[in-house]
Amino acid sequence: MRKILFTLLVAFAALTSQSQNNVHFTRTEDILYARKFGTALTLDVIQPDKPNGLGIIFMVSGGFFSSHEAINPKSYQPYLERGYTIFAIVHGSQPKFTITEIEQDIHRAVRFVRHNAAKYKIDPNHLGITGGSAGGHLSLTMGTQGTSGNPDAKDPIDRESSAVQCVACFFPPTDFANWGKPGDDAVGVGTLVKFQPAFGSRSETAESRQALSKEISPIHYVTAKMPPTLIVHGDSDKLVPLYQAQAFEKRCREVEAPFKLIVREGKDHGWPGMDVDMRVFADWFDEHLRGIKK
Repeated sequence: MRKILFTLLVAFAALTSQSQNNVHFTRTEDILYARKFGTALTLDVIQPDKPNGLGIIFMVSGGFFSSHEAINPKSYQPYLERGYTIFAIVHGSQPKFTITEIEQDIHRAVRFVRHNAAKYKIDPNHLGITGGSAGGHLSLTMGTQGTSGNPDAKDPIDRESSAVQCVACFFPPTDFANWGKPGDDAVGVGTLVKFQPAFGSRSETAESRQALSKEISPIHYVTAKMPPTLIVHGDSDKLVPLYQAQAFEKRCREVEAPFKLIVREGKDHGWPGMDVDMRVFADWFDEHLRGIKK
């Protein structure tokens, strides 16, 4: 399973690395942002030669598996071209860690980036976040559930907020209990049975699955105050059905949350030329982080 997840993660990076422009950048690798039960959690910082002073957090995640080897700076070219500094986050992976534990890694990572904003010469009050599939889910999680820090925390990083100000992601899970249609349970069963370790022991009964879904599904945390959010999703996606994005869109409309859905006809769970869509994401970040609208 680990080998399969790694292959999928690398394949996704390859699909998004077809930019023809080569922006010069500086890469700083394996920066420690936390330790977790003896596991080092790290991130890479990729800084363009002409930074615009803003940061984008990139979720290196597929099937809730993350690996430093899957970081591909070439895939970030559409953002680097605009001057964004990229923070590529590697989180604790399943099967060792569950989704609820992984989400805490991302809260910590965002807090770390914000705490070190001056060091990396970015604005701590204007952070974007992006990713695809599980990385999209984690992006939405931060967009809907980023929280203020604990002012009494011993570690100054934990006093920082984990909120982000803009989200753009590919084909994210949004409601695990209603996967392809209402009542279609995928909390470690059904379509996602191969990913059961990510859900842990709480996927063993129907009752515990419902409770877990409400905890980890971003759709339950949508509010009018969430940051501007963009999803690009293929209408032929066999793993994460388009219904996931459509249901999220419906909920956003109900509460008048700032949201946009772009549907790619005939596209499955990833497609060649996704760098073009990442430029759409870059436009989204330009508009909502920089105030530049094309």
